[in-house]
Amino acid sequence: MSETPASVPAPVPADRLHVAMPPVHGTVEEERTYRKRRLAGALRLFGRFGYEEGVSGHVTARDPQYADCFWVNPFGAPFAELTASDLVLVNGDGQVVQGGEHVNQAAFAVHAEVHRARPDVVAVAHSHSLHGRALAALGELIEPITQEACAFYQDHALYDAYTGVAVDREEGRRIATAIGPYKGIVLRNHGLLTVGTSVDAAVWWFIAMERCAQVQLTARAAGKPVPIGHKEAVATREQLGTDLAAWINYQPLWRRISRTEPELLS
Repeated sequence: MSETPASVPAPVPADRLHVAMPPVHGTVEEERTYRKRRLAGALRLFGRFGYEEGVSGHVTARDPQYADCFWVNPFGAPFAELTASDLVLVNGDGQVVQGGEHVNQAAFAVHAEVHRARPDVVAVAHSHSLHGRALAALGELIEPITQEACAFYQDHALYDAYTGVAVDREEGRRIATAIGPYKGIVLRNHGLLTVGTSVDAAVWWFIAMERCAQVQLTARAAGKPVPIGHKEAVATREQLGTDLAAWINYQPLWRRISRTEPELLS
């Protein structure tokens, strides 16, 4: 006697499936706490990924109330130990307005001008990552040779100059002009810098750009990379290159760092 086949379970209605999306906050205080926590988590991830190089490397987040003030990691503090309460609030002139630590003025000179030129930008990420510096030493852009690289296709720039450590506003303005409306920039002989409408987006773009640089250098060392065509690269960028796509891609990293190192939230 044959057995009656088991019936297939009914699909769960789509409106009952959870999808993480950027939250909407009811107050400035809630938004500030959220941004500071995401910033602390991002810096810890930078530490995990080996992006820390001495006292170099910064991620800044615009304060939701004071448009020309920015939260940033304190000078000389190890990324791996930072918490939300360690962050320093700095005005657009680089003066500390909340907190008891100095900030890296050379780095902030660039970040402040990028923020000022891009009122749509919430966060700016820059660090002296290994493969980003290698690509910058070649003075090259990210090429559309992988699906992920297409997110940057015609949406990042090259700052084709090196004038030493940026310590003044004028150098910051030149970099801000060079990045224009794009999500990232290769600073020749220096490294990578990315921006986003959220901390999560800016940090994801930095991580993705660093990985794309690594793939590009590796592929070239192994042979001759085959580029993706213009039409296909643009279509892929439209799917993967939005800040919402970046925010979504960043969530597994946020979940991992916030659950394994919950003290960063304090």
